Amino acid sequence: MALGLVALFLFFATQSDVFLTSRNLNNLMIQSTVTGIIALGLVFVLLTGEIDLSVAATSGVAAVFMAKMVVDAGLPIPLAILLGVGIGLLIGALSARWVTLIGVPSFVVTLGVGLVLNGVQLLLLPNTGRYNLLNTGVEKLAATYVSGPGAWALVLIAIALFALIRVTTFRSRQNAGLPASLGGGVFVPVAVVGAVLIALLMFLENQRGLPMPVILFIGLLGVTSYIAHETRFGTYLYAIGDNAEAARRAGIKVDRIKITAFAIAGGMAAFGGILSASRILGVSVSSGGGVGGGALLLESIAAAVIGGVSLFGGRGMVIGALFGALIIGTVSNGLNLMGVANEARLIVTGLLLVLAVSIDRGIEKLAGPAG
Repeated sequence: MALGLVALFLFFATQSDVFLTSRNLNNLMIQSTVTGIIALGLVFVLLTGEIDLSVAATSGVAAVFMAKMVVDAGLPIPLAILLGVGIGLLIGALSARWVTLIGVPSFVVTLGVGLVLNGVQLLLLPNTGRYNLLNTGVEKLAATYVSGPGAWALVLIAIALFALIRVTTFRSRQNAGLPASLGGGVFVPVAVVGAVLIALLMFLENQRGLPMPVILFIGLLGVTSYIAHETRFGTYLYAIGDNAEAARRAGIKVDRIKITAFAIAGGMAAFGGILSASRILGVSVSSGGGVGGGALLLESIAAAVIGGVSLFGGRGMVIGALFGALIIGTVSNGLNLMGVANEARLIVTGLLLVLAVSIDRGIEKLAGPAG
Protein backbone atom coordinates (compact mmCIF):
# COMPACT_ATOMS: atom_id res chain seq x y z
CA MET A 1 0.00 0.00 0.00
CA ALA A 2 2.84 2.36 0.80
CA LEU A 3 4.47 1.67 -2.56
CA GLY A 4 1.14 2.17 -4.32
CA LEU A 5 0.69 5.50 -2.56
CA VAL A 6 4.18 6.62 -3.63
CA ALA A 7 3.40 5.58 -7.23
CA LEU A 8 0.23 7.67 -7.17
CA PHE A 9 2.15 10.67 -5.80
CA LEU A 10 4.73 10.37 -8.57
CA PHE A 11 2.06 10.05 -11.26
CA PHE A 12 0.02 13.05 -10.18
CA ALA A 13 3.18 15.09 -9.64
CA THR A 14 3.89 14.69 -13.36
CA GLN A 15 0.34 15.72 -14.23
CA SER A 16 0.06 18.86 -12.10
CA ASP A 17 2.61 21.34 -10.80
CA VAL A 18 0.32 22.11 -7.88
CA PHE A 19 0.03 18.57 -6.51
CA LEU A 20 3.26 18.46 -4.46
CA THR A 21 2.93 21.97 -3.05
CA SER A 22 2.75 22.12 0.74
CA ARG A 23 -0.64 23.81 0.62
CA ASN A 24 -2.22 21.09 -1.54
CA LEU A 25 -0.73 18.20 0.44
CA ASN A 26 -1.92 19.84 3.65
CA ASN A 27 -5.45 19.99 2.21
CA LEU A 28 -5.15 16.38 1.03
CA MET A 29 -4.36 15.13 4.53
CA ILE A 30 -7.21 17.10 6.10
CA GLN A 31 -9.68 15.90 3.45
CA SER A 32 -8.70 12.27 4.09
CA THR A 33 -9.30 12.37 7.84
CA VAL A 34 -13.09 11.89 7.86
CA THR A 35 -12.96 8.86 5.55
CA GLY A 36 -9.98 7.54 7.50
CA ILE A 37 -11.67 7.84 10.89
CA ILE A 38 -14.81 6.02 9.70
CA ALA A 39 -12.59 3.36 8.07
CA LEU A 40 -10.74 2.85 11.39
CA GLY A 41 -14.01 1.84 13.03
CA LEU A 42 -15.00 -0.37 10.11
CA VAL A 43 -11.77 -2.34 10.48
CA PHE A 44 -13.01 -3.78 13.79
CA VAL A 45 -16.25 -4.99 12.20
CA LEU A 46 -14.54 -6.40 9.12
CA LEU A 47 -12.04 -8.33 11.23
CA THR A 48 -14.93 -10.31 12.71
CA GLY A 49 -16.18 -11.22 9.23
CA GLU A 50 -19.16 -8.82 9.39
CA ILE A 51 -19.88 -5.49 7.67
CA ASP A 52 -21.68 -2.29 8.67
CA LEU A 53 -23.43 -0.44 5.84
CA SER A 54 -24.94 2.14 8.20
CA VAL A 55 -21.74 3.97 9.18
CA ALA A 56 -22.28 6.83 6.72
CA ALA A 57 -25.86 7.33 7.91
CA THR A 58 -24.69 7.11 11.52
CA SER A 59 -22.16 9.88 10.88
CA GLY A 60 -24.92 12.07 9.41
CA VAL A 61 -27.40 11.53 12.23
CA ALA A 62 -24.76 12.10 14.92
CA ALA A 63 -23.61 15.34 13.27
CA VAL A 64 -27.17 16.65 12.88
CA PHE A 65 -28.00 15.72 16.49
CA MET A 66 -24.86 17.47 17.73
CA ALA A 67 -25.75 20.59 15.74
CA LYS A 68 -29.31 20.54 17.05
CA MET A 69 -28.08 20.32 20.63
CA VAL A 70 -25.70 23.26 20.11
CA VAL A 71 -27.97 25.54 18.07
CA ASP A 72 -31.44 24.77 19.47
CA ALA A 73 -30.77 23.45 22.98
CA GLY A 74 -27.70 25.58 23.71
CA LEU A 75 -25.69 22.72 25.19
CA PRO A 76 -21.93 23.18 25.68
CA ILE A 77 -20.02 21.97 22.64
CA PRO A 78 -18.01 19.22 24.42
CA LEU A 79 -21.21 17.76 25.87
CA ALA A 80 -22.98 17.91 22.50
CA ILE A 81 -20.06 16.12 20.84
CA LEU A 82 -20.03 13.43 23.54
CA LEU A 83 -23.77 12.88 23.11
CA GLY A 84 -23.33 12.63 19.34
CA VAL A 85 -20.57 10.02 19.71
CA GLY A 86 -22.69 8.23 22.31
CA ILE A 87 -25.53 7.95 19.80
CA GLY A 88 -23.12 6.38 17.34
CA LEU A 89 -21.97 3.84 19.93
CA LEU A 90 -25.60 2.98 20.74
CA ILE A 91 -26.59 2.58 17.08
CA GLY A 92 -23.68 0.24 16.43
CA ALA A 93 -24.35 -1.84 19.54
CA LEU A 94 -28.07 -2.19 18.81
CA SER A 95 -27.42 -3.19 15.20
CA ALA A 96 -24.97 -5.87 16.32
CA ARG A 97 -27.38 -7.11 18.99
CA TRP A 98 -30.04 -7.64 16.34
CA VAL A 99 -27.52 -9.51 14.17
CA THR A 100 -26.36 -11.78 17.00
CA LEU A 101 -29.81 -12.33 18.53
CA ILE A 102 -31.89 -12.98 15.41
CA GLY A 103 -29.14 -14.27 13.13
CA VAL A 104 -29.94 -11.94 10.23
CA PRO A 105 -26.88 -11.17 8.03
CA SER A 106 -25.20 -7.96 9.11
CA PHE A 107 -25.31 -6.37 5.67
CA VAL A 108 -29.13 -6.68 5.64
CA VAL A 109 -29.59 -5.30 9.16
CA THR A 110 -27.18 -2.41 8.73
CA LEU A 111 -28.57 -1.55 5.29
CA GLY A 112 -32.04 -1.27 6.84
CA VAL A 113 -30.69 0.67 9.83
CA GLY A 114 -28.98 3.08 7.45
CA LEU A 115 -32.25 3.84 5.68
CA VAL A 116 -34.02 4.34 9.02
CA LEU A 117 -31.28 6.76 10.08
CA ASN A 118 -31.67 8.69 6.83
CA GLY A 119 -35.29 9.28 7.78
CA VAL A 120 -34.39 10.23 11.35
CA GLN A 121 -31.85 12.71 10.01
CA LEU A 122 -34.54 14.47 7.97
CA LEU A 123 -36.77 14.63 11.05
CA LEU A 124 -34.01 16.22 13.14
CA LEU A 125 -33.29 18.95 10.61
CA PRO A 126 -35.23 22.25 10.70
CA ASN A 127 -37.57 23.34 7.91
CA THR A 128 -34.65 25.01 6.16
CA GLY A 129 -32.94 21.63 5.88
CA ARG A 130 -29.68 22.94 7.37
CA TYR A 131 -28.02 23.97 10.63
CA ASN A 132 -25.38 26.67 10.26
CA LEU A 133 -22.46 26.13 12.66
CA LEU A 134 -20.52 29.28 11.79
CA ASN A 135 -19.50 31.23 14.91
CA THR A 136 -20.91 28.57 17.24
CA GLY A 137 -17.46 27.38 18.30
CA VAL A 138 -17.86 23.96 16.68
CA GLU A 139 -15.72 25.14 13.77
CA LYS A 140 -12.70 25.29 16.09
CA LEU A 141 -12.56 21.49 16.14
CA ALA A 142 -11.39 21.43 12.52
CA ALA A 143 -9.91 24.92 12.20
CA THR A 144 -7.39 24.74 15.06
CA TYR A 145 -3.67 24.38 14.27
CA VAL A 146 -0.89 23.52 16.71
CA SER A 147 2.59 24.84 15.94
CA GLY A 148 5.94 25.57 17.58
CA PRO A 149 6.85 23.91 20.90
CA GLY A 150 3.34 22.51 21.34
CA ALA A 151 3.54 20.62 18.04
CA TRP A 152 7.00 19.26 18.82
CA ALA A 153 5.80 18.14 22.26
CA LEU A 154 2.89 16.24 20.70
CA VAL A 155 5.17 14.49 18.22
CA LEU A 156 7.73 13.51 20.87
CA ILE A 157 4.98 12.20 23.17
CA ALA A 158 3.55 10.14 20.31
CA ILE A 159 6.97 8.64 19.55
CA ALA A 160 7.59 7.88 23.23
CA LEU A 161 4.20 6.16 23.61
CA PHE A 162 4.78 4.09 20.48
CA ALA A 163 8.22 3.07 21.77
CA LEU A 164 6.68 2.06 25.10
CA ILE A 165 4.11 -0.12 23.33
CA ARG A 166 6.79 -1.82 21.21
CA VAL A 167 8.95 -2.50 24.27
CA THR A 168 5.95 -3.92 26.16
CA THR A 169 5.13 -6.19 23.22
CA PHE A 170 8.77 -7.32 23.00
CA ARG A 171 8.85 -8.26 26.68
CA SER A 172 5.49 -10.04 26.48
CA ARG A 173 6.70 -12.18 23.60
CA GLN A 174 9.89 -12.98 25.46
CA ASN A 175 7.98 -14.02 28.58
CA ALA A 176 5.69 -16.21 26.47
CA GLY A 177 8.64 -17.93 24.83
CA LEU A 178 7.80 -16.54 21.39
CA PRO A 179 10.36 -15.24 18.85
CA ALA A 180 11.19 -11.61 19.67
CA SER A 181 13.72 -9.32 18.02
CA LEU A 182 14.81 -6.13 19.75
CA GLY A 183 15.98 -4.63 16.47
CA GLY A 184 13.11 -5.64 14.22
CA GLY A 185 10.45 -5.42 16.91
CA VAL A 186 11.47 -2.21 18.64
CA PHE A 187 14.29 -0.13 17.13
CA VAL A 188 13.28 -0.28 13.47
CA PRO A 189 9.54 0.43 13.96
CA VAL A 190 10.24 3.26 16.39
CA ALA A 191 12.83 4.77 14.04
CA VAL A 192 10.45 4.60 11.07
CA VAL A 193 7.46 6.04 12.94
CA GLY A 194 9.63 8.73 14.52
CA ALA A 195 11.10 9.75 11.17
CA VAL A 196 7.66 9.90 9.54
CA LEU A 197 6.13 12.00 12.33
CA ILE A 198 9.08 14.41 12.47
CA ALA A 199 9.11 14.77 8.69
CA LEU A 200 5.34 15.39 8.73
CA LEU A 201 5.74 18.08 11.40
CA MET A 202 8.59 19.83 9.58
CA PHE A 203 6.56 19.77 6.37
CA LEU A 204 3.39 21.15 7.98
CA GLU A 205 5.33 23.84 9.85
CA ASN A 206 5.66 25.54 6.45
CA GLN A 207 1.90 26.04 6.62
CA ARG A 208 0.16 26.86 9.89
CA GLY A 209 1.32 23.85 11.88
CA LEU A 210 -0.35 20.53 12.69
CA PRO A 211 -4.07 20.63 11.78
CA MET A 212 -6.33 19.39 14.55
CA PRO A 213 -8.08 16.85 12.25
CA VAL A 214 -4.70 15.25 11.49
CA ILE A 215 -3.77 15.21 15.19
CA LEU A 216 -7.09 13.58 16.09
CA PHE A 217 -6.76 11.00 13.33
CA ILE A 218 -3.20 10.04 14.32
CA GLY A 219 -4.31 9.78 17.96
CA LEU A 220 -7.26 7.55 17.07
CA LEU A 221 -5.01 5.49 14.80
CA GLY A 222 -2.63 4.87 17.69
CA VAL A 223 -5.40 3.92 20.12
CA THR A 224 -7.20 1.60 17.72
CA SER A 225 -3.94 -0.02 16.60
CA TYR A 226 -3.07 -0.76 20.21
CA ILE A 227 -6.53 -2.22 20.90
CA ALA A 228 -6.52 -4.40 17.78
CA HIS A 229 -2.95 -5.66 17.93
CA GLU A 230 -1.84 -5.51 21.55
CA THR A 231 -4.86 -6.59 23.61
CA ARG A 232 -6.80 -9.78 24.24
CA PHE A 233 -9.88 -8.16 22.69
CA GLY A 234 -7.94 -7.64 19.47
CA THR A 235 -6.83 -11.28 19.47
CA TYR A 236 -10.46 -12.33 19.84
CA LEU A 237 -11.43 -10.19 16.83
CA TYR A 238 -8.99 -12.09 14.61
CA ALA A 239 -10.01 -15.44 16.07
CA ILE A 240 -13.71 -14.79 15.40
CA GLY A 241 -13.02 -13.60 11.87
CA ASP A 242 -10.93 -16.67 11.15
CA ASN A 243 -13.44 -19.18 12.56
CA ALA A 244 -16.33 -17.97 14.71
CA GLU A 245 -17.44 -21.45 15.75
CA ALA A 246 -13.94 -22.46 16.82
CA ALA A 247 -13.64 -19.22 18.76
CA ARG A 248 -16.95 -19.91 20.52
CA ARG A 249 -15.84 -23.41 21.48
CA ALA A 250 -12.59 -21.96 22.82
CA GLY A 251 -14.63 -19.92 25.31
CA ILE A 252 -14.64 -16.57 23.51
CA LYS A 253 -17.89 -14.64 23.96
CA VAL A 254 -18.41 -14.11 20.24
CA ASP A 255 -21.63 -12.12 20.46
CA ARG A 256 -20.20 -9.71 23.03
CA ILE A 257 -17.06 -9.13 20.97
CA LYS A 258 -19.12 -8.44 17.83
CA ILE A 259 -21.38 -5.98 19.68
CA THR A 260 -18.32 -4.13 20.94
CA ALA A 261 -16.80 -4.05 17.45
CA PHE A 262 -19.98 -2.60 15.96
CA ALA A 263 -20.21 -0.06 18.80
CA ILE A 264 -16.65 1.09 18.08
CA ALA A 265 -17.52 1.46 14.39
CA GLY A 266 -20.62 3.47 15.26
CA GLY A 267 -18.74 5.75 17.64
CA MET A 268 -15.96 6.36 15.13
CA ALA A 269 -18.50 7.07 12.39
CA ALA A 270 -20.29 9.56 14.63
CA PHE A 271 -17.06 11.37 15.44
CA GLY A 272 -16.12 11.44 11.76
CA GLY A 273 -19.47 13.02 10.93
CA ILE A 274 -19.05 15.64 13.65
CA LEU A 275 -15.56 16.47 12.40
CA SER A 276 -16.93 16.82 8.86
CA ALA A 277 -19.64 19.17 10.11
CA SER A 278 -16.97 21.27 11.80
CA ARG A 279 -14.99 21.47 8.54
CA ILE A 280 -17.89 22.52 6.32
CA LEU A 281 -19.46 24.72 9.03
CA GLY A 282 -22.86 23.06 9.00
CA VAL A 283 -25.06 20.01 8.54
CA SER A 284 -27.80 19.35 6.00
CA VAL A 285 -29.71 16.60 4.21
CA SER A 286 -26.45 15.64 2.46
CA SER A 287 -24.56 15.03 5.73
CA GLY A 288 -23.38 11.45 5.99
CA GLY A 289 -23.36 11.13 2.22
CA GLY A 290 -27.12 11.63 1.88
CA VAL A 291 -29.66 8.84 1.37
CA GLY A 292 -27.94 5.46 1.14
CA GLY A 293 -24.59 6.79 2.31
CA GLY A 294 -23.50 7.96 -1.14
CA ALA A 295 -19.82 8.22 -1.88
CA LEU A 296 -18.92 8.44 1.83
CA LEU A 297 -20.02 4.86 2.48
CA LEU A 298 -18.24 3.57 -0.62
CA GLU A 299 -15.02 5.42 0.20
CA SER A 300 -15.01 4.36 3.87
CA ILE A 301 -15.38 0.67 3.01
CA ALA A 302 -12.92 1.03 0.15
CA ALA A 303 -10.34 2.68 2.43
CA ALA A 304 -10.38 -0.28 4.81
CA VAL A 305 -10.36 -2.93 2.07
CA ILE A 306 -7.79 -1.19 -0.14
CA GLY A 307 -5.67 -0.91 3.01
CA GLY A 308 -5.52 -4.69 3.20
CA VAL A 309 -8.34 -5.57 5.62
CA SER A 310 -10.13 -8.71 4.44
CA LEU A 311 -13.86 -8.61 3.75
CA PHE A 312 -13.89 -12.27 4.79
CA GLY A 313 -12.59 -11.56 8.28
CA GLY A 314 -9.54 -12.49 10.31
CA ARG A 315 -6.87 -10.62 8.35
CA GLY A 316 -5.63 -7.04 8.09
CA MET A 317 -4.13 -4.24 10.15
CA VAL A 318 -5.65 -1.03 11.46
CA ILE A 319 -2.93 1.06 9.84
CA GLY A 320 -4.30 -0.14 6.50
CA ALA A 321 -7.14 2.35 6.96
CA LEU A 322 -4.56 5.14 6.90
CA PHE A 323 -3.06 4.03 3.60
CA GLY A 324 -6.48 3.29 2.12
CA ALA A 325 -7.84 6.73 3.04
CA LEU A 326 -4.72 8.44 1.67
CA ILE A 327 -4.93 6.47 -1.58
CA ILE A 328 -8.58 7.42 -2.09
CA GLY A 329 -7.88 11.04 -1.12
CA THR A 330 -4.89 11.17 -3.46
CA VAL A 331 -6.91 9.82 -6.39
CA SER A 332 -9.69 12.33 -5.75
CA ASN A 333 -7.32 15.26 -5.25
CA GLY A 334 -5.13 14.40 -8.21
CA LEU A 335 -8.02 13.91 -10.62
CA ASN A 336 -9.58 17.18 -9.52
CA LEU A 337 -6.32 19.02 -10.21
CA MET A 338 -6.23 17.41 -13.65
CA GLY A 339 -9.73 18.71 -14.32
CA VAL A 340 -11.26 15.23 -14.54
CA ALA A 341 -15.01 15.07 -13.91
CA ASN A 342 -16.38 13.78 -10.60
CA GLU A 343 -17.93 10.81 -12.40
CA ALA A 344 -14.46 9.55 -13.31
CA ARG A 345 -13.34 9.82 -9.69
CA LEU A 346 -16.20 7.57 -8.58
CA ILE A 347 -15.43 5.10 -11.36
CA VAL A 348 -11.76 4.89 -10.37
CA THR A 349 -12.62 4.48 -6.68
CA GLY A 350 -15.08 1.71 -7.49
CA LEU A 351 -12.54 -0.09 -9.66
CA LEU A 352 -9.95 0.15 -6.88
CA LEU A 353 -12.43 -1.43 -4.46
CA VAL A 354 -13.26 -4.28 -6.86
CA LEU A 355 -9.55 -4.88 -7.51
CA ALA A 356 -8.73 -4.92 -3.79
CA VAL A 357 -11.53 -7.39 -3.01
CA SER A 358 -10.53 -9.57 -5.95
CA ILE A 359 -6.93 -9.72 -4.72
CA ASP A 360 -8.20 -10.47 -1.22
CA ARG A 361 -10.34 -13.32 -2.53
CA GLY A 362 -7.37 -14.70 -4.45
CA ILE A 363 -5.31 -14.71 -1.27
CA GLU A 364 -8.15 -16.53 0.51
CA LYS A 365 -8.20 -19.27 -2.13
CA LEU A 366 -4.42 -19.69 -2.04
CA ALA A 367 -4.38 -19.82 1.74
CA GLY A 368 -7.32 -22.25 1.93
CA PRO A 369 -5.50 -25.53 1.25
CA ALA A 370 -2.68 -24.56 3.62
CA GLY A 371 -5.16 -23.90 6.40
